[in-house]
Amino acid sequence: MPKRKSSAALAQPLHMLDEDEVPPPKRRASAPRASKTKALTNPDENANVLDAPDALRASPDASGPDEQLEIDKAKQDTDFVGDADSEASLSDMSDIESLVKTNPTPTKTPKQGGRAKKAPTEKDQKAVAPAKSNKDHANESQFLDPEADGEDEADEEEIQAALSRPPPVNSDYLPLPWKGRLGYVRFLRFTAQWHRLTIQACLNTYLRFSNPPVFSSRTCRIASILENRHPLRDPNEPPHATKNRPDREQPADVRRGQEFVEQLCLANVRDIPKMLRWNDKYGIKFLRLSSEMFPFASHEEYGYKLAPFASEALAETGKVAAELGHRLTTHPGQFTQLGSPRKSVIDNALRDLDYHAELLSLLKLPPQQNRDAVMILHLGGVFGDKEATLNRFRENYARLPQGVKDRLVLENDDVSWSVHELLPLCEELNIPIVLDYHHHNIIFDPTQIREGTKDIMDLYPRILATWKRKNITPKMHYSEPTPAAITGRQRRKHNPRVATLPPCPPDMDLMIEAKDKEQAVFELMRTFKLPGFNTFNDMLPHVRKDDNKPIKTPKKKTPKKKAKKIKEEEEEEEEEEEAAEPVQEIIPAEEVGMGGPEGRVYWPPGQEEWLRPKKKVVAPKKPKVPPGKELDEKGRIITPAMKKKMEKAEQDKVKEEEQDAAQAEGEKLAKEVEMEIGAVKGEEEVKGKGKGGKAKAKTNGAKANGVMKTKSKVDGEVNGVEAPPAKLGRRGSGRARKVDYAEE
Repeated sequence: MPKRKSSAALAQPLHMLDEDEVPPPKRRASAPRASKTKALTNPDENANVLDAPDALRASPDASGPDEQLEIDKAKQDTDFVGDADSEASLSDMSDIESLVKTNPTPTKTPKQGGRAKKAPTEKDQKAVAPAKSNKDHANESQFLDPEADGEDEADEEEIQAALSRPPPVNSDYLPLPWKGRLGYVRFLRFTAQWHRLTIQACLNTYLRFSNPPVFSSRTCRIASILENRHPLRDPNEPPHATKNRPDREQPADVRRGQEFVEQLCLANVRDIPKMLRWNDKYGIKFLRLSSEMFPFASHEEYGYKLAPFASEALAETGKVAAELGHRLTTHPGQFTQLGSPRKSVIDNALRDLDYHAELLSLLKLPPQQNRDAVMILHLGGVFGDKEATLNRFRENYARLPQGVKDRLVLENDDVSWSVHELLPLCEELNIPIVLDYHHHNIIFDPTQIREGTKDIMDLYPRILATWKRKNITPKMHYSEPTPAAITGRQRRKHNPRVATLPPCPPDMDLMIEAKDKEQAVFELMRTFKLPGFNTFNDMLPHVRKDDNKPIKTPKKKTPKKKAKKIKEEEEEEEEEEEAAEPVQEIIPAEEVGMGGPEGRVYWPPGQEEWLRPKKKVVAPKKPKVPPGKELDEKGRIITPAMKKKMEKAEQDKVKEEEQDAAQAEGEKLAKEVEMEIGAVKGEEEVKGKGKGGKAKAKTNGAKANGVMKTKSKVDGEVNGVEAPPAKLGRRGSGRARKVDYAEE
């Protein structure tokens, strides 16, 4: 995806906007409008369009620096950041919450959050026990994402506590033969410092890399909405990141900015039928719709109604789902909490739930499929008192419209709320409960149940009863931790694929939550020979035959001739080139990205790179060597100056080697002379001791003469052998000490 241009950021803070640029009212109604120019909705081509995983989102209840938005770590080019004290939208499609109202220049994220509780102390962050008690949950950070991946780092005490927990007790039951519906969704963590999760629902990896890409999570920034309120510099041309941007000097129109958002929304909705048909071809009949299909739909200032501009597109999507018998659901984000003590959070949650309910209602599904189109929600934080939080949830749940109550479903999480804590609440308020096996193995009540999949089966009758009372088809979630995970936080991280099926009823609608999305479902199909396992085959690495890619004809190099002759030759060769031009096989639009007749849509674990074309390795060009020329070690042509320099360097090297050899020989000869002098002196001393003093004196005289004679021949002759002049090094010296042995 091309990097965003800095010009796409907001040029002035919100409070400095003109009166005609006042943000629109809450959840205003929209009307269909004709657009003079069709905006590009491909994030690979339009810098103002973002793919949802790259969008930024700040928690409205950030409790500390670990839960706040970090612009630098998100690798986004932006001129604004979220305000920690601002009241944020709760829709998962929003990339930021609000604009800085006092400083339009780039600023770093503040170290401390706004009106939030203090971050947990070291005492609160004790080692993870086999299971956490209610008191321990009260000390947790209140707005951690219950679906987020766990931290990789853990202290030694926490690791030891995790290793000492009892082993899980799993059931050996497999729900075979399988009669239910399988679905997929991806969980992705931005950074280890963020307690934040991106739920990539309604995203198919294979289709995302098709040409053109097929996905339903296009989003944008508030700055792009404000910028697109101004008309383009050239209204007759499509928008361009640099050549044709909105002209801020012209007056802004709120409707024009809303039209920009609606074009993204419609592009998202129109890609869903393609995804449904792709899933149906390979035996997948369960899809979670992305909350980011309608950017900022539940925002306090920039929110809007989906009808009537999206009514027709959503109805068409529902028609396809009804024909294929697919189930569609949604999952509002972790900031949609009905148990929060903050009024602003509750107001945002009510708007967000209303948006999701409208989205599902406009699908116009048949009665049973419409009842099965539920909204899965987490209860959220504990806020220091679980009982008080449950009471607030009861009060706020009573305020919900009936259309929201009919679709609301609660799910156990891996941070605060276990199945045993949510099940009584769901039975009391007539709310279905989703059992997440992965979350259950992290948060459970050790006084009533053991870790694993066996003991939880005793609660199946009560869990299924919450669904049957409302005549809704039950559903469950399944995922597995990474093999290297030890502590509770580490085990929150989802494995790219799952190895087995949970012991659920064989007709259950099962959502597989894994990084590899549809590939994780394919892996289960192959392992257990589930329905649809024979509909797909392995991909050819880096090769896709289900896309319409233009054939690039090589350009012919025209020699330097006169313009008239070139034109005449081109006119003559035009007809010949048209006849010889290769004919490209055109794939129908409905078959693009569908895997071809052989269904080559599966890749082995860790081989996602097969989706992309193979990277070309450009080898350095070898220079042409003229006749009579040579190349050096670096591949450069040796010029005459370089040749002389090389010859001189070679000569200097030879001289240096000769000098080193001569010096070594001189040192060797000097050692031999010293040894010979020592030997002669020793012999004379022995003879002198035997003959007395007179003889000793003669011997000394003869010795001195002999020594002097020998010494004088060091530089010229030693024992009758001529020697080269010695170059004494460290061990010898050119200044030999003169000794008069005759005087001695």
